[in-house]
Amino acid sequence: MNVYKSFIKRTIDIVASGGALIVLSLPLAAVTLWLHIANKGAGAFFKQERPGKNGKIFKVVKFKTMTDERDADGNLLPDAARLTKVGRLVRSTSIDELPQLWNVLKGDMSLIGPRPLLVKYLPLYTPEQARRHDVRPGITGWAQCHGRNLCLLSKKFEYDVWYVDNLCFKTDLNILLLTIKKVFSRSDVGTGAGNMAQVDDLHFAERLKKLKESSPNG
Repeated sequence: MNVYKSFIKRTIDIVASGGALIVLSLPLAAVTLWLHIANKGAGAFFKQERPGKNGKIFKVVKFKTMTDERDADGNLLPDAARLTKVGRLVRSTSIDELPQLWNVLKGDMSLIGPRPLLVKYLPLYTPEQARRHDVRPGITGWAQCHGRNLCLLSKKFEYDVWYVDNLCFKTDLNILLLTIKKVFSRSDVGTGAGNMAQVDDLHFAERLKKLKESSPNG
């Protein structure tokens, strides 16, 4: 029995996330107000459904970095036009991920684990790739230490499954130290529309479209 995986890891998550939320309460409140003003009333938080452990759906919470501005036809403007200067700073410093400490405290997530990706990918995983959901998703993970936003989705899945098979205190500590290094160096953060991760995302979107077209229910 893996005591760390079954008990110690969750205990660390509760203590660390709860303590961090208390210590960071004032800075988080300041960022919330700052973003609310910068987002022109669109709010400071972004919530989206993501698959968690065993594929159970939960709502991940992040700081909202874009406005809800629309064109004359009522369509949202492109992301680049809605991303605020404050939002860009919050993203580049990974501050936008901090509200997920609440998800960790609730038990939806862990501090360390595979990043929770979009729900639309669920029917696209191979049985091997789907094993990434055998553990709680994390705020940071092995894939984030090897490319972050610039890492191909297909490669992320390989890293995630590796993490599931090698989950232990030593692995988590190594990921934590590597993440701190990445955050302070602000490396591997993709902000352009042409990075490889997004190209790979388009590939998965096409597979999803074909899957829907072949479904008897449409």
